[in-house]
Amino acid sequence: MSTVAAAIRDAAARLSATSDTARLDAEVLMAHALGITRSDLLLRHMADPAPAGFAALVDRRARHEPVAYITGKQDFFGLTLAVDARCLIPRGDSECVVEAALAAAPAAASVLDCGTGSGALLLALLANLPDAQGIGVDASADALHVAQANADALGLADRVRLLRRDWTQSGWAADLGRFDLIIANPPYIAHAAPLDASVRDFEPAAALFAGPEGLDDYRVLIPQLPALLNSGGAAVLEIGAAQANAVSALANAAGFAVQCRPDLAGRPRALVLGQS
Repeated sequence: MSTVAAAIRDAAARLSATSDTARLDAEVLMAHALGITRSDLLLRHMADPAPAGFAALVDRRARHEPVAYITGKQDFFGLTLAVDARCLIPRGDSECVVEAALAAAPAAASVLDCGTGSGALLLALLANLPDAQGIGVDASADALHVAQANADALGLADRVRLLRRDWTQSGWAADLGRFDLIIANPPYIAHAAPLDASVRDFEPAAALFAGPEGLDDYRVLIPQLPALLNSGGAAVLEIGAAQANAVSALANAAGFAVQCRPDLAGRPRALVLGQS
């Protein structure tokens, strides 16, 4: 019987054809198969027999299925979130949106998350704003089920309302009131943009694509933000790396002053909109 170490080595060699993080993927999948942490795997279990279920997990990853969907979880800003194909996978680059929001509104008591998906941004903020209440809206009922499960698991359900709303429809925010802080990670990928198969073939298209330039949702959402912000409030938007100028222009036209914050790789990623 193959050992854990040998099985990981063989899996990494196979996955190198489809993943830039083949060894890491193999280790994470093995830890999942064993029901232990990756640290525990590396420290204590490399000589153990490989579990029978590991091969099937590697098969799924070899077909480009994201590791987070296979394991059903993703770490984000110190939280472990449940994720599946009903929502986008939270990325490390999006953590700069949370950091920018906390810096822009450190005393926020009310937060609106537009396009909440798994709830990652909203729940990370509420975990760091202990006196705040939040509303997360999404057009996808499926995504809202994931967000609710995460709010429940993290003990934040009593501070969160999750609502099915579509900001392209009139009246979607009529009963929401105003907020000290608004965050949004809307769809922002151009329809013809090249994408890795793990994204294109598995993550929900409705949460990814926004017209020929990737700007359609910004054009609809940004002009509505002033009516949703309390005086002195701020909005923080995630953007694509090449969209800072275009989205900033939309925000300026809506009366906002704009600051740009970079992601982990130094690329433009979060726009902070303040009332000018």
